[in-house]
Amino acid sequence: MSSDYIVLRGMRFHTRVGLLPHEQQIPQPLELDLTVWASLRRAGESDSIRGGLDYRSLYTVVADTVGTSHHRLLEALCEKIAARALALDGVQRVRVAARKPHVPIAGPLEYVEVVLERERG
Repeated sequence: MSSDYIVLRGMRFHTRVGLLPHEQQIPQPLELDLTVWASLRRAGESDSIRGGLDYRSLYTVVADTVGTSHHRLLEALCEKIAARALALDGVQRVRVAARKPHVPIAGPLEYVEVVLERERG
C-alpha cells in the first residue's frame, strides 16, 4: 500500500441529511474530509500525478455525491463517497469523515462525526 496521500479537508455543503422529518425537508450544514492514498510521482519525475488524479476530480466526487438529494444516514453517504473515490484510477485507499453540527441531542455537542476507511478490494 502506498503511503502517499492527498487530503481535502473542510469541504462544506448544505444538504438534507437525517431521519427526522425536519432533517428530510430542511438543508443543514455538513462538513466533509476526503483522504485518498494513491501512487504519486516522486520529486524530480514530473509535476503531474500518475493516473491523472487531481484535486478537482476528488472534490467533484464529493460534491456530486452530496448533491441535492436527501441522505438518511451519514454512514451511507460516506460509503457512496468512498466507493466513488476508490473507482478513480490510482486510488488504493480512502478515508471519509463527515461532520454534522446540528444534531438534535439534549446537551452540549459541537458535532457528530462519522469516519470510515475503505481499500480497493
